[in-house]
Amino acid sequence: MLSEETFIRFETILSELILVKNEALYAVSNLKKWMQPQHVERNLSTTLDECLVVSEPLGVVFIIGTWCSPVQTCLVPLVGAIAAGNCAIISPSECTAHTTELLHRLIPFYLDNECFHVILLATNDLPEVVELKFDHVFYTGNREEGIRIAQAAARTLAPVTLILGGKNPCYVDQHCDIATTAQRITWARFHNAGQSLVAPDYILCHTDVKARLVQALKCCLMQFYGSDPRESRSYGRMVNLEFFTRTRDILWRSGKVAVGGQVIEAEKYIAPTILTEVTEPDPIMQKDILGPVLPVLTVNDLDEAIDFINKQEKPLCVYAYSSDSKVITRIMSETSSGSFCSNDSILQSLMVALPFGGVGASGMGSYHGRNSFDTFSHRKSCLIRSTRFECVTYLRYPPYEDRNLSLMTWASTLSHRSQGWCHIL
Repeated sequence: MLSEETFIRFETILSELILVKNEALYAVSNLKKWMQPQHVERNLSTTLDECLVVSEPLGVVFIIGTWCSPVQTCLVPLVGAIAAGNCAIISPSECTAHTTELLHRLIPFYLDNECFHVILLATNDLPEVVELKFDHVFYTGNREEGIRIAQAAARTLAPVTLILGGKNPCYVDQHCDIATTAQRITWARFHNAGQSLVAPDYILCHTDVKARLVQALKCCLMQFYGSDPRESRSYGRMVNLEFFTRTRDILWRSGKVAVGGQVIEAEKYIAPTILTEVTEPDPIMQKDILGPVLPVLTVNDLDEAIDFINKQEKPLCVYAYSSDSKVITRIMSETSSGSFCSNDSILQSLMVALPFGGVGASGMGSYHGRNSFDTFSHRKSCLIRSTRFECVTYLRYPPYEDRNLSLMTWASTLSHRSQGWCHIL
């Protein structure tokens, strides 16, 4: 899907195209409802007035996609921007030149050229363009570049949505279905050759099940990709030599290879790799992986796993596998992350009805479905009044008198069950 020469059709359709199609169909089906003004509770002084919230377009928005999901990180936010009535500038990743060229060619063919444009930019040029002043900036990518984008947007007070990568932990409890757990983790980690912001980044495995889990992961790799993944039509390659080299280097300097580890630079190929005997100071635990490598660390109990997760920056996703609902509840409630999924991975980031976004170091804001519409809208507070009842509201006008203040204070004490301060205003 990502390499300029090699892509997996099944993965591209499943994780890129279907996701965009579902998002668009969902918006079309619900847009009329989303656009309706929302009436809010009225108080004594507005009984005959209208109190409502109106969604209006922000204006011109800037959508910046990422290389590891080059289609959907551009087009899914675009669906929300269009639904909310905005114009948009889209900047796909320079790392996926063929996908960028395709979007640059097709979007003007289907969308109004006066409202929607695709621009081709180098990563270093993005902050300069952001400073041109947009009404919203939507960025998906790495944390370092996200900080630069946010700083540039702040100079023009442009609001931002940041969906940032990080190290997504995956806890595997001693009470779980090891075979199913291994299948789901293997698919999520090695889908698209591991190049995903939402894949499990490392496993925190209970000591009692480490050996069984590692063996099950090996069996899943054999089942998915055969004895030589290089020959598998279901296994991809790294997007370019830069990310190949980066992943290879941290792989070679971390832990012990339990399976995989083979690399071929000329093909940008890194075999799906499981690492054991990994420690927290290892390079692979200090950087986002974004490649087909899965470190397995061990913990003695759930408390240790929760403490380990909470010592790190807040991730985009937390995953937990257990047949014990109390374990799932504790992981979900005692850790903080952009999203959470139990007994599976990635799926929570694909659902149009669930908001998806980061928190803390993994970003700010969210999107998908109604949340995309709200992200690209301004919710304007509106009070529609007449000039009636001036015989009551005159109490607020100068010259101020103690009698008027007493009446207004008395009116406010009668209104505590409703909204507002002094409703005689």
